[in-house]
Amino acid sequence: MTQNKSNQMAVKPSEGRIAVLLGGNSAERSISLLSGNAVLNALLRQGIEAFAIDADKHLVQRLQNEQIDKVFNMLHGRGGEDGQLQGLLELMQIPYTGSGVLASALSMDKIKTKLIWQSLGLPTPRSALLAFDSDWHGLIAELGEVVVKPAHEGSSIGMSMVRTAKQLRQAYEKASTYDAEIMAEQRIFGAEFTVPVIHGRVFPAIELRTHHEFYDFDAKYIANDTQYLCPAPLSAEKSAELAEICLKAFNAVGARDWARIDVMQDKAGNFWLLEINTVPGMTDHSLVPMSAAALGINFDELVLLILKGSSDAQDLTGGAENS
Repeated sequence: MTQNKSNQMAVKPSEGRIAVLLGGNSAERSISLLSGNAVLNALLRQGIEAFAIDADKHLVQRLQNEQIDKVFNMLHGRGGEDGQLQGLLELMQIPYTGSGVLASALSMDKIKTKLIWQSLGLPTPRSALLAFDSDWHGLIAELGEVVVKPAHEGSSIGMSMVRTAKQLRQAYEKASTYDAEIMAEQRIFGAEFTVPVIHGRVFPAIELRTHHEFYDFDAKYIANDTQYLCPAPLSAEKSAELAEICLKAFNAVGARDWARIDVMQDKAGNFWLLEINTVPGMTDHSLVPMSAAALGINFDELVLLILKGSSDAQDLTGGAENS
């Protein structure tokens, strides 16, 4: 584990006036408020002129009326993570953190993300798009146990683990309350990992262990018995393999600045890409700060790192791909 390198950023140039976008009206609003306020407080602690904007119906007016040098985007979910906000900010010529319009739109769509990864030969579980008249029995016969997911939601919202045709139809109906496009994905049994990539550098992987059936919303944000192993207990060879897969997954969708990739490892040791999050959480339960801490980077330094650029990523990590 590398030592804390905060002294390398003791002298910080002015970052200008930073607007932290948070809240919004997606299903992840509550988490966005927590993440955004944590980021805002970190910026203020470092003497940066920052303020919050709740992305409500007055967002455009606020963006027009405020003097803004850069937006720190902490809007999770639809409207903030899917290219809509990014397009608005580009039209208004306001710089922002995170991925651009296309990468955001692709990454928010789990189906399109998988198609891109598959086209490049990256490992991701088999899946099928569901509809009201799907062949429920045929899908279970073909895929076995599956995970049903809304295609455009995060934080495990609307997800279900399914073993039977009857459960599959019920899970589809549940997920349909969140999204018009629903995916059934072959369930991988084994260890679960999440891996941050910041400015093109792979940060330490975290293994997630929960007593829940899967790493659901409660396990992510509420439960206190979820275990996080960081750096993940993998061999050097497997750590390098996981880092390589995640960096390829990041680059495949054209992600920028930062993201977090979720991965499963099956019983045979093979890794399987699940999804990529281009505006990861920054709450006290969040995983990117945990990974950064394994490199000696504290929360405030991490926020400044995301805000600034790749040269600072190299300074803080010493160029390490993983550890």
